[in-house]
Amino acid sequence: MSDLTINTDLARKILNAFIHSEITRAGFNRAVIGLSGGIDSALSCMLAADALGADNVLAVRMPFESSSQDSLDHAQQVIETSGVRSLTIPITAMVTPLFDQFPEMDNLRRGNAMARARMIVLYDQSAAFNGLIVGTSNKTEMLLGYSTQFGDAACALNPLGDLYKAQVRQLAQAVGVPQAIIDKPPSADLWQGQTDEGELGFTYEQADKLLYLLVDQRYTPEDCIAAGFAPAFVEQVVRRVQRSQYKRLMPPIAKLSNRTIGQDFLYLRDWGT
Repeated sequence: MSDLTINTDLARKILNAFIHSEITRAGFNRAVIGLSGGIDSALSCMLAADALGADNVLAVRMPFESSSQDSLDHAQQVIETSGVRSLTIPITAMVTPLFDQFPEMDNLRRGNAMARARMIVLYDQSAAFNGLIVGTSNKTEMLLGYSTQFGDAACALNPLGDLYKAQVRQLAQAVGVPQAIIDKPPSADLWQGQTDEGELGFTYEQADKLLYLLVDQRYTPEDCIAAGFAPAFVEQVVRRVQRSQYKRLMPPIAKLSNRTIGQDFLYLRDWGT
């Protein structure tokens, strides 16, 4: 029904060049990555180490008190495999006062607060290490809106944003991400027992196949239903893509002049470069 197979050698070459180019043209030569112990951040970390040299990459582990030991251990495996520098900065003391102030907070609010606290840490380390933050969100997550705006979605550049989850797995295997990380159920590790697919209500494999047809092959929802997808599933995914569009854009600016940032004033050439 869909072919999500990629040429991993070519993808690796393109993404290494992308990371190096985007960071150096901004006047930097270092990168900072939030390392969760999951496959996406592991892949971004290893690609950045290839592109910039391991000594120029800082991986930051940011556990909360309920974070699983497996996540910390898996992140450590990536640090040792890639040879990057690392720091461990717990966020419990940062977010607990907020949780205490609002004891009615549900898991969604708490998870968003933790994601944004981690980004505070990363941007501080970006300044301290003099490196740009490399993102870790893949195409499936971005299309589904499965990310926290100004949290895990925040970055200076994102090498994984055009790779579906299935393609992330292929490339992770090719670059040598530890097998235990590739094989484990995807989880943001925001609370005990949390998994991405449990929250979404469907698997990444199902979502990848449908999104590939909708986005890359320009199928209509009706075409996807005719291809064998359940109407309720198609509707659910389409609605998620539509409702999360704001997460994939810079904040829109009301147009009042003939040179509006993001509309008529877009490119480096606007500055004569």
